[in-house]
Amino acid sequence: MKYKMPKGKVLLISPWNYPYFISLIPLAGAFAAGCTAVLKPSEHAPTVSQALADLIPRYLDTDAVSVVQGGPETVTQLLDMRWDHIMFTGGTRIGRIVAQAAAKYMTPITLELGGKCPVIIDESTNIELAARRILYGRQNNAGQVCVCPDYVLVPRHLQDALIDALLKHAREFWPNGSINSEDLGLIINKAHHKRLTDLLAQSKGTIVLGGETKGERKLAMTVLRDVKPDDALMQDEIFGPVIPVLPVENNDEAVRIINSLPIPLAVYLFSEDESVKNKILMETESGTLVMNDTYQQLAVQQLPFGGKGDSGDGKYFGKATYDLFTHIRSFVNINLASEPMFKARYPPFTQEAYDALKVFGLGKTVPAA
Repeated sequence: MKYKMPKGKVLLISPWNYPYFISLIPLAGAFAAGCTAVLKPSEHAPTVSQALADLIPRYLDTDAVSVVQGGPETVTQLLDMRWDHIMFTGGTRIGRIVAQAAAKYMTPITLELGGKCPVIIDESTNIELAARRILYGRQNNAGQVCVCPDYVLVPRHLQDALIDALLKHAREFWPNGSINSEDLGLIINKAHHKRLTDLLAQSKGTIVLGGETKGERKLAMTVLRDVKPDDALMQDEIFGPVIPVLPVENNDEAVRIINSLPIPLAVYLFSEDESVKNKILMETESGTLVMNDTYQQLAVQQLPFGGKGDSGDGKYFGKATYDLFTHIRSFVNINLASEPMFKARYPPFTQEAYDALKVFGLGKTVPAA
């Protein structure tokens, strides 16, 4: 038989980019499984962190959940404690630190990380529609989402058509320019803004859209063409409103580039060719494969969400969140009245006992003394 029981005390460390959503969905799953929880929201979203610290104890049992605020020192102290499960959402570098801390007590962990999510443009696709959906996926939260399309691999002879389509849809999305639009959000802080502008300055690609900045936190939606695999923009997850376009000779080259990098959280493929769809499914790895759209997998709560390798370990969303915090305990109840059936298993082991085991294909002749 199988018995479902709560894992116990869980630690939830949530990020700044979707601070309510990524804090409360795991918390709801932990509660549904019967666990108690400590929630550590990100210090980079201080207003949300404070709101959670104010509201959760007002409406939920404080014996079941606590909200702890603070920076890296607080996280270090929390990770020094013994937990029954730890869930961390954030960058790969910090994810490794969390994994090392969890290993001290052999604590099971769920890591929801990130990575460079590629877009593959196949010759069979509708370039206009693909460009629109790529731009939509990248502009969400100013590109500060772990599943945002990070770079685009396009057949070399279709690069011009893709760039034209991206420019066309950018004009439709932001008639007065994205730098002047309130529909494109801000970068989370000055440090991340500088990181992005430094990457653009280091890139050898050609900027064909955007590149402008306004104040200390605004960066226009930026598209670069003729980006090479060793470019500065291809070293780590960009996490901002920047789209590098890499021309490739064919889908085989696209696959080689994807497989040369750490496993991403998502791979996006635009294709109407079933053989290409199967090729990308079989020859690449990712947490999720999305065909002919970007970002939309987040709307399907029935799909377990998570990565693999550098992009994470473990999945949640919907029932998978409940399962994540549930321990399946197997149990058997052996009837005492069945004892006569077990006579052959006890020493001394006679030929009669061995003969009885032949029923299970286990019997052998007892060697002579």
